[in-house]
Amino acid sequence: MLRWVTYLVILAGAAALYAGYNPPLVATYWPAAAPFALQIHGYLPAALTGAPATASAPPAPPPRPPVTVLVAPAVRKDVPWKIGEIGTAQAIASVALRPHLDATVDKVLVADGAEVKAGDVLITLDHRQSEAQLAGAEAQLAKDEAQLEQAQRDVTRYTDLVARSATPVVNLDNAKTAVLTSKAAILGDKAAIDNMKVQLGWFTVTAPISGRVGVVNIKAGNIIKAGDNSSAGVLATINQISPIYVALSVSQKLLPALREAMSSGVKVSATPQGSTKQAQGKLALIDNTVDPLTGTIVIRAQFDNSDELLWPGQLCNLTLTLREEPNTVVVPREAIQISQNGNYVFTVKDGAAHVTPVVVGRSEGSDTVIVQGLDGGEKVVVDGALLLFEGAKVTLRAESKGAAG
Repeated sequence: MLRWVTYLVILAGAAALYAGYNPPLVATYWPAAAPFALQIHGYLPAALTGAPATASAPPAPPPRPPVTVLVAPAVRKDVPWKIGEIGTAQAIASVALRPHLDATVDKVLVADGAEVKAGDVLITLDHRQSEAQLAGAEAQLAKDEAQLEQAQRDVTRYTDLVARSATPVVNLDNAKTAVLTSKAAILGDKAAIDNMKVQLGWFTVTAPISGRVGVVNIKAGNIIKAGDNSSAGVLATINQISPIYVALSVSQKLLPALREAMSSGVKVSATPQGSTKQAQGKLALIDNTVDPLTGTIVIRAQFDNSDELLWPGQLCNLTLTLREEPNTVVVPREAIQISQNGNYVFTVKDGAAHVTPVVVGRSEGSDTVIVQGLDGGEKVVVDGALLLFEGAKVTLRAESKGAAG
């Protein structure tokens, strides 16, 4: 029973909707129901009744207020191409002094950390035994020279006797052999003397280069031994620090520019970390191999370092000036915006902001080089760009000095 009631209610509702959809038809066949059909028709949406849409247009949005921005000029000027890296100071030459032979230290004539010149005597060793051996070698030379004179006299005498058939020829031959033997002995004696003189030179340790001595590891009376390759076998170390190298690694992408700039001289400034003083130098050499693992190449800058501002092993902030690029357009780095289509800037003209695509080059300090897109003189937005769009009205908060220099 309930189901039939539900069906009747659905049919009645459908009939009422149909009546509301077509009131003229209801008025023709059932005039009494026409007022109800018109009332239902008024409640139906226009899309169902076929009535023309009478909705009013939405109100126009209020105009956006101008965006307050900070601008700076795009400037044309000469821009140096600089590279900033961290390098390590290195001694151009470093010599570790080691003994050539076993000996006893006689005197130490250099203090720890002293500055020395090439040829300065640093350490003397006890050489009395070697001097005695040299004297013995010289005595042997004198003996062999005397024997040579005797052999030469024998040759002269036997030559005369053989000519008169007063002695066998074998005596003359033996005398000539004695001469040759004595000459050979003299050559050996002289070689031994030269060797002893060389060894005597080892008993006086001199500075092979000019530089600064580190810690002297021996004192008078110590016994030193040759062949000790450990750090304990080093008498002292001399580092040449004037001039001095500073080594650094740069990307291999800069190699062509570095090689081109080498001919005109690459200026380099170095500031030791922890110091405000700068040392001025030049690029001295480019290594002959690129590291395939890192894609970098080692270069060395040379500094006079007469004031010893740079010290071996010290970290330094380096700036290399490769060249000057004239008449280049630059803008403050903050002006550069990034989108899916590339880089752009907002330029301001006649109180409105305009999107200007640009091709960005390298950065130099707080400025960015513009390769293409600006001619110089334009006002670019450096602050407030997040609220801008093409044609947005702007008011200028101020004008920054920007890239002007």
